[in-house]
Amino acid sequence: MKKDFQSAAILSAIILIFMIIAPSFIIKALPANDTSEKDDEKVESEENNYINLSGTDTIKVYITKEDKVVDIKIEEYVKSVVSGEMPASFGIEALKAQAVAARTYVAAKRGRPCDIAKGGDVCDTTHCQVYIGKEEKIAKWDGAGQENWDKISKAVDETKGIVLSYDKELVQYPQFFSTSSGKTENSRDVFSGDIPYLVSTESTGEEVAPRFKGELSLNISDFVEKINSKFQDAKLTVNNLSEQIEIVSRSDAGGIKEIKIGGATIRGLDFRLAIGLNSTNFQYTISNNEIIFESKGYGHGVGMSQWGANIMSKNGSEYNSILKHYYTGVELKEIKFNE
Repeated sequence: MKKDFQSAAILSAIILIFMIIAPSFIIKALPANDTSEKDDEKVESEENNYINLSGTDTIKVYITKEDKVVDIKIEEYVKSVVSGEMPASFGIEALKAQAVAARTYVAAKRGRPCDIAKGGDVCDTTHCQVYIGKEEKIAKWDGAGQENWDKISKAVDETKGIVLSYDKELVQYPQFFSTSSGKTENSRDVFSGDIPYLVSTESTGEEVAPRFKGELSLNISDFVEKINSKFQDAKLTVNNLSEQIEIVSRSDAGGIKEIKIGGATIRGLDFRLAIGLNSTNFQYTISNNEIIFESKGYGHGVGMSQWGANIMSKNGSEYNSILKHYYTGVELKEIKFNE
């Protein structure tokens, strides 16, 4: 009996030792790549938060009036662009949205530089983005200069490095404009290119914008001369003008996609630019010796409406919500420079 008891005690001790030691062997026996796979997933997840950009955080800007290219830190460039492209009186979240759009634009220019920048990445005009140096802009604001600059700097600093991405790639065309007619335009209806993040969306409350409505009156003879000089196939005459104009098609947002003038079929954007209309969303009347255009909205109508962004900001929307409203399906990521 005593031997049986001793045997049982020894057996129990062996079992207990095995229960303590065995798990460590099992753990050590796990495949060596188990934790590395998790590490790889973590690295991949972190990388998905970034947009890699070659070079440094400096951009080359062509200064038109000085006819030279200067190196400017991207964040300082963005501050100057926001100050030139959007009123400082706009809501802070609208200014932040503008900062992200402006930063995205200049980041994209690294891969396809401006063709009139004389070796720079961008020029300082509306051909790219309006760039006005800090001191010059502060002076133009008169007494409120430093206060306005500080507000814009805050908006840029609080979005530092943030850009728009679509399908894990940097957005190449972060279009923006002044004022919508109540709805933005599809890119294909204005620029003929079908860009998935530039699709028509509602933009309400912009009736308060100073250029929401516009009117342009032209003498019929002047109108005919202007059209014939721009579009040779038109061959327009002053007689029976109304019979020589036909609106061929409009977009979902109300903008004119094509208009037939005499013998020429013209894109709405080209017609708008040719005669100086505020937008492609217009009606016209012919009265006595004049043709009168009444338009809604200001600008090409594609992407982010700046006045719409301001309305959203004043109503409590944050910049990321504003951007995702106007640029369909985008994500916000941070630039990582690969020098």
